[in-house]
Amino acid sequence: MQDLELLQDGLALMALGMGVVFVFLTILVISVTLMSKLVGHFQPVPIAVDTGKKSSPSSPPAAQSDEVRAVISAAVHRYRSTRRR
Repeated sequence: MQDLELLQDGLALMALGMGVVFVFLTILVISVTLMSKLVGHFQPVPIAVDTGKKSSPSSPPAAQSDEVRAVISAAVHRYRSTRRR
């Protein structure tokens, strides 16, 4: 009889612990979500400042692009040739 009571106490303690963890994590998720919304609401929108300088081109020069393409092609060719048996 004592083993059954011990098992029931253990299960009750496990359920209590899992319940506490579940409630804590739920509160944590809700608080993080609310904080994110509050920060997004009260934080001012950054204003873009024109410094007058031209930004660097977004794409690399054609010569560098051709070189990179050649290096990648050579690497793929070498990989495929070593994988064939």
